[in-house]
Amino acid sequence: MSLRNVAIIAHVDHGKTTLVDQLFRQSGTFRDNQRVEERAMDSNDLEKERGITILAKPTSVDWNGTRINIVDTPGHADFGGEVERILSMVDGVILLVDSSEGAMPQTKFVTGKALKLGLRPIVVVNKIDRPDSRIQEVLDEVFDLFVSLEANDEQLDFPVLYASGRNGYASDNTDAREGTLTPLFEKIVDHVPPPHEVDENAPFTFLATLLDRDNFLGRILTGRVQTGVLKLNQPIHALDADGKVIETGRATKIMAFRGLERVPVNEANAGDIISLAGLTVATVANTIADPSVSEPITAQPIDPPTLSMRFAVNDSPMAGREGDKVTSRMIRDRLLREAESNVAIKVTESADKDSFEVAGRGELQLGVLIETMRREGFELGISRPRVLFRDGENGREEPYETVVIDVDDEFSGTVVDKMNMRKAEMTDMRPSGGGKTRITFSAPSRGLIGYHGEFLSDTRGTGIMNRLFEKYGPHKGVIEGRKNGVLISNGTGEANAYALNSLEDRGILMVAPGDPLYEGMIVGENAKTDDLEVNPMKAKQLTNIRSSGKDDAIRLTPPRKLTLEQAIAYIDDDEMVEVTPKSIRLRKRHLDPHERKRAKRVTEAA
Repeated sequence: MSLRNVAIIAHVDHGKTTLVDQLFRQSGTFRDNQRVEERAMDSNDLEKERGITILAKPTSVDWNGTRINIVDTPGHADFGGEVERILSMVDGVILLVDSSEGAMPQTKFVTGKALKLGLRPIVVVNKIDRPDSRIQEVLDEVFDLFVSLEANDEQLDFPVLYASGRNGYASDNTDAREGTLTPLFEKIVDHVPPPHEVDENAPFTFLATLLDRDNFLGRILTGRVQTGVLKLNQPIHALDADGKVIETGRATKIMAFRGLERVPVNEANAGDIISLAGLTVATVANTIADPSVSEPITAQPIDPPTLSMRFAVNDSPMAGREGDKVTSRMIRDRLLREAESNVAIKVTESADKDSFEVAGRGELQLGVLIETMRREGFELGISRPRVLFRDGENGREEPYETVVIDVDDEFSGTVVDKMNMRKAEMTDMRPSGGGKTRITFSAPSRGLIGYHGEFLSDTRGTGIMNRLFEKYGPHKGVIEGRKNGVLISNGTGEANAYALNSLEDRGILMVAPGDPLYEGMIVGENAKTDDLEVNPMKAKQLTNIRSSGKDDAIRLTPPRKLTLEQAIAYIDDDEMVEVTPKSIRLRKRHLDPHERKRAKRVTEAA
């Protein structure tokens, strides 16, 4: 059977996973009467809820005697660590672009990596049935993008298909509104080369690209067989990047991808993408090979992390009430397990052993990790994200991001003004049709922390912001943070409606009557710039004197409830987010007011 290995890359929400669904259906992977969930490849709970792909996942379909291994990749740059390694497993890429939104920043990120590896793209313009589609302009944008990414002549001569992934058709004709995906299958078979330099007589070699864990099989490594044939129970060893043998063992289980299933097989040939069990130490980027092999396969380098957060043991008065994993040892083991399988995350332990510095690609990636951990029963204290500086040729450098903003014309002035305050430089501004403007900035990552919520408020929820790591550049100096102070509870107890009613004039509340509170917990945002200690538990004093007229019923404005990402972006340097399986609370790092004053004096003196 002939073989093709292809990755599907696209920006978030351009329809990769939906297209893979239709490829499954039309290749006969699913029976006609089989009930299959929508977006079958998004198997993780968080992926289903957020509608984004977080983990890269291989799958395969059989079409007219050809097995096509397809890898569905994350569209978000925060999960780019997955993408860079995945591309080393495939021989071609399908670039999916929205017929209206066109080539977006994350498209640029992954496409740049693919073109550097010499992969030839097939461009699929998706959602051609959108009323606001602008197909020709989008194709021009894709061509300009390839030129800017220094694509060679062969890559610039790319084939194009026009498709609707949801409705399951692809065509050479822009006016097509029905049909099947047969043209796409044909294009993959004709345009993507079969695995090259495949030598089945050479000793077995395999580069580990993805790692996951199974309760029965233990560590499972996924990647592509580069040379040779692997048979069940064959002796193998693992080599690191320097060619040193890490461990030896046997291939206790070999699994190939058949549709959504991993199916056990007795042998795997060069060029195929498989999963392998039997080793306990080998990890991502290691070479798994026959014991006669001593030369490792060169692994793709990974971009460095740009952002870090402190994960600490939850030390609030409510610690241990809602979660069952609260000790530093449990948190440490879980973080090290994550860093092992996710090469874009780095974990370092603090000197006092009760907190960990976790560095990653961005707020979304670290937010997904925290959300996963809280669902597993962990309680954590999370600090404000901080960017990772480095020493460059001209002194201190910080990470910059390319920010592309699509916004209604009436809000463009406000957005430009706010971005200037965050030391961003505008690099492009153009109308994008339908009363919208597309503005591109080069901005220090530090200034963007916490801006997204404010941006949505400024644009009445209509603006779209996309961010992408650009470079390390010169340090931009002081960037103003949050302007407003916070309201801090001065005691422990339950929030009282009477007290909250009188506090509404002071600012925006974040707690509701009956919520449990403790000293040092943040209960709202102050209307002024300084922090204010308040008593949200004060009840009305009862007397035996009748008041003239009945008391007015208390009507409170609904409190502002922050999501996990909003809470992390909102807090200041002296604050933390308390994360438990049931609650997200904001608090001061030092709960005692005297300790807060002392810490403030030390900071000001420094």
